Amino acid sequence: MTTSDKSHTIGIWSGLISGLTYGIYTTLVLVAGYYEPLAGAVGLLAAPYVCSGLNDLFAGIWLSIYNAKRGMLAEVPRCLKTRSGKVVALGSLLGGPVANGAYLIGLALAGAYAIPISATCSLFGAIFSWIFLKQKPTKRVVAGMVICVSGAIVINWVKPEGSTNFTLGIICALLAAICWGLEGMFSSFSGEDLDPDISVNLRELISGVVDLVIIVPVVGALPLLAGTMKAGIPVVWLLVAGLAAAVSFLTWYKSNALVGCAIGMSLNVTYAFWGVLFCVLFLGQELTVTIVAGSVIIVLGAVLVTMNPLDLFRKNPAE
Repeated sequence: MTTSDKSHTIGIWSGLISGLTYGIYTTLVLVAGYYEPLAGAVGLLAAPYVCSGLNDLFAGIWLSIYNAKRGMLAEVPRCLKTRSGKVVALGSLLGGPVANGAYLIGLALAGAYAIPISATCSLFGAIFSWIFLKQKPTKRVVAGMVICVSGAIVINWVKPEGSTNFTLGIICALLAAICWGLEGMFSSFSGEDLDPDISVNLRELISGVVDLVIIVPVVGALPLLAGTMKAGIPVVWLLVAGLAAAVSFLTWYKSNALVGCAIGMSLNVTYAFWGVLFCVLFLGQELTVTIVAGSVIIVLGAVLVTMNPLDLFRKNPAE
């Protein structure tokens, strides 16, 4: 196997791992929200931004520990001084406070149905990378992305009974998808110059600090933040969720850097399948025909992005 082939393989596996761990993160954040005072929080923005801020800060701390063990922690502040580091900072604001906040609001309003809608970020990421980075996707990759989006549409075809503000939740999930698409493009650009492990460490710290220092006070959620920290149990869940998010973003940035934004994001969006599956298994989400069909379609689309299915039937894939 050549160095190029090895890098491609690592990029593919990194993208798949990022999808699995983000599905775990999504489930754990929802679990944290079941505990007081988060469960009884008043207002649309308070609980999502407290959860988002704590999760990203904890993810940043986990990544700082990881980079400290690598002897690379000093590179995090140095990274911010570079042009690529500033691009990462911009991406972190779009992907953290804007996208992650919108995603959690979408989950609160539309439940697991918001997960696959946010997974259309792969489509937006590919479009932005095509326009700004000249990373033109192949016809097969485009077909795979369209299939992934089709799966998201199928999952949300039937509105769940008793869901309030369902449409607003879907709109928030779509906003998250657009902003994550932009972040994916920025991470792919910066991946040419920066170590992805450093980039994502910077990303999570900036996102967590901005959420907790700026947005949480603005939305009047400081009492909720203090109560959550005092309660303890939801913080434990968010600590574990932060670890899952740290692994997810670490592998996502690595995948984008190694195989490009279109493929990296298309693999990452398999979190739509994992997130729905875990919500069904552990949180009592109703298992419907549309959820099953849509999740399978998303996985098939991700497989098409990753490889040519005809290679499975060839004696020599190189032929």
